[in-house]
Amino acid sequence: MFTGIITDVGTITRCEAFGDGARLTIASAYPVESIAIGASIACSGCCLTVTTLEPHGTGSAFSVDVSGETMDKTTIGSWKTGDRINLERSLKAGDELGGHLVSGHVDGRAEIVERVDGEEMTTFRFAPPPQLMPLLAHKGSVALDGTSLTVNDPTDTIATAPIPHSGLNEPGETFTVAMIPHTLAVTTWADRRPGDLVNIEVDTIARYVARLVGARIAG
Repeated sequence: MFTGIITDVGTITRCEAFGDGARLTIASAYPVESIAIGASIACSGCCLTVTTLEPHGTGSAFSVDVSGETMDKTTIGSWKTGDRINLERSLKAGDELGGHLVSGHVDGRAEIVERVDGEEMTTFRFAPPPQLMPLLAHKGSVALDGTSLTVNDPTDTIATAPIPHSGLNEPGETFTVAMIPHTLAVTTWADRRPGDLVNIEVDTIARYVARLVGARIAG
């Protein structure tokens, strides 16, 4: 489990074919002695397992193996050498839960369809996969590229100009989140622009409530 509080921004240093997927090597500031083979690290929201480990400067470089299915359903399939990704170590018993409970099991990809930079806040508008919209609630939690964020009103409008759209989702099925300058500074969000795809994981509680309601209706 994770909290959605990013603790480092890593850089992909190597991409290699591995079966139907890929083996990625990621440089991080995490001390090499603090990571164990088999440890789970959330990489832009995707829970991945450390398979190799070596010192890298004052930090470490670790490798993760990714299946073809994971690459197809997340943004990992588009990652390349030099890309920066958000990192978070797995939650330990007794750690502060600063965000919300995040499993690292990505539900799909959301498209950034608008970005508005203000003096104190930057607001992003996202178009998620249609089936996820009912699981996004006003002031609820959502993990985007591994970052714990608060949902503003779904279908909220933050600009009057037409919004370019790639067709990933139906027009109008959107939601917004606002980020403070600190979040932009310590994550990859400062680099994000309209048209980019990001990993989305809905709140775990919302997922199970939907499952229970669906089972009750079916029964």
